Amino acid sequence: MLRRRLSLHPAAVLGGAALAPLAAAVVWPRGRGRDVAVCALQMHAYLASYKMPNDDSEAHARRVHIDYPIALDRLLGAGELPTTRLQRLLHTDGSFSCGEKLLVWAHWVWFATPHISLLYVRRRHPERFVRAATLTYAVFNLGAVVYWLAPTAPPWYAAEQGRLGNSSDAQAVLVRRLMVEYGEEYWGERWPTLYAALGGNPLAAMPSLHFATSSMAAVLLSQTGGVAGAVGIVYAGLLGFALVHLGEHYVVDLLGGTALCAVVLAGAPLLRAPLTRFATLVQAARRNVLEPAAA
Repeated sequence: MLRRRLSLHPAAVLGGAALAPLAAAVVWPRGRGRDVAVCALQMHAYLASYKMPNDDSEAHARRVHIDYPIALDRLLGAGELPTTRLQRLLHTDGSFSCGEKLLVWAHWVWFATPHISLLYVRRRHPERFVRAATLTYAVFNLGAVVYWLAPTAPPWYAAEQGRLGNSSDAQAVLVRRLMVEYGEEYWGERWPTLYAALGGNPLAAMPSLHFATSSMAAVLLSQTGGVAGAVGIVYAGLLGFALVHLGEHYVVDLLGGTALCAVVLAGAPLLRAPLTRFATLVQAARRNVLEPAAA
């Protein structure tokens, strides 16, 4: 709210937000508190970068890509969008089955899932935490870059814009946004406030960071043990199905999220040396800050 009220330039806001986790690493001794603070400040910076493109919603809408994911998903669905097929087969107008409620909750709990996965890694395998956090937040940050460069609409938005067919087309049963419909039913008057807090940029579908970060969590949990890995894989699969059925993402968005996860994993070995040197510089800066203060 302060950023919008003062009309601050995005570069200034993002620059300050990006420096915050680095500053915490310099002034805070290594431990649980610093790890949590750095991760929280990183997500603050991500959320700012995620929401900013939609500050001018009309200009943002003029840049959005709508048609190419429709064409690709119809190709994948043998002529029909997987979302419209699933909603026709599984959703009954006026009611939500137990299975659909489970899918909605799988979507909602995603907001905590990547971070809970990291907390699990830190508690059970602290030696793996730095790598796990770096990979997870690299997925978030690279996804945000794509959202700035090429905003892409989800199925429900394309439906609202009348881009999924015309009135004479049987496919124009337009996609319903079932997550919002159930949210209004379940949360009642509290829903608008909850949605406003967690939303902020409706035109950020490709790649699906829901699926990308859940896939990364599944990989990282698999590296800690079979049971944790199985939980991560089952959740990622359930979430992927939910995102398509609920009208939040196309299948091609999930494929984009999978590709983003794979790119980050493949690039990690190449960045290990420069990131290690950077960590050394951070520790040197910490010593330079603390030693004069102690003197």
